[in-house]
Parts: sequence; structure tokens; C-alpha cells
Amino acid sequence: MHPNFKEHMATNRTFTMLKPDAIEGGNIGNILQMITDAGFTIKAMKYTRLSEDQAKKFYEVHAERPFYGELVEYMTSGPIVAAILEKENAVADFRALIGSTDPADAAEGTIRKAYAESKAKNAVHGSDSDENAAIEGVFHFSAAEIF
Repeated sequence: MHPNFKEHMATNRTFTMLKPDAIEGGNIGNILQMITDAGFTIKAMKYTRLSEDQAKKFYEVHAERPFYGELVEYMTSGPIVAAILEKENAVADFRALIGSTDPADAAEGTIRKAYAESKAKNAVHGSDSDENAAIEGVFHFSAAEIF
């Protein structure tokens, strides 16, 4: 693991996934532009597709929720872009940039207002805490893939 990885993650890194609806809609470039325009630096990134096992593991915190099966099915329905982003106050600032889960409630200028289809197909994932950012980042990336 990168020598200062956990230290950096705890203070200024977050994790994101551009979800299948965003990819299918051709919005990778537009969303990445919004992210970099907001001052984030990309520290790791990959275009991939989650297996059913990976999606179940990644979202296991929601396993008891009624939407879990649909979420796993959706997240395995097409490719995603996973990325680790860096910026001061990364988790909170990125959550503000992506906007409310329901695009109808999302503020103007947010990723979800611009690109989400619905509450279920909401274009992008963003870590909800420093701890989860660290966990989610190493879930998707090896030390050699993080810069």
C-alpha cells in the first residue's frame, strides 16, 4: 500500500464511480470536466465493469434494504468509471458537487442535476465519509494504480 495512503485518504481524498447510466449517456467527459473544474485532481481512474460479486460486496452495507437487489443489478448492467479524487475537504466538497440523490431535488450546477436520470439512476457515487473513501478506494485500486 502507498506509504501515506490512509493518511492522505483521511484528509483530502474521496472515491467516486460514474454509474452505468452516465456512461451509457455519453457523459464521462462532461462529468470529469465538472470534477476537475471544481478543483479535484484525479489520483486513480479506471473504466471497468463490476461483477455481481463485486457489486454485492461494495454495496453490502445496503444488503438488508429493499432496493439492494435492484442496485446490484443496475451497477452490473454496464461499465463504470471508478476514480480516487484529491482536494482539500474532498468528501464534503464532492458530495456538494454531485448533489442530492434525487436529481429533481439537486441544486443547479451539480452533476446529478445535469446528468442523473432518476433517484435510482443518479449518474455518480460519492463516498459519504473519510473512512468509506479509504475503504472504497482500496476496493477498486491497488497501490500501484494510485498516484
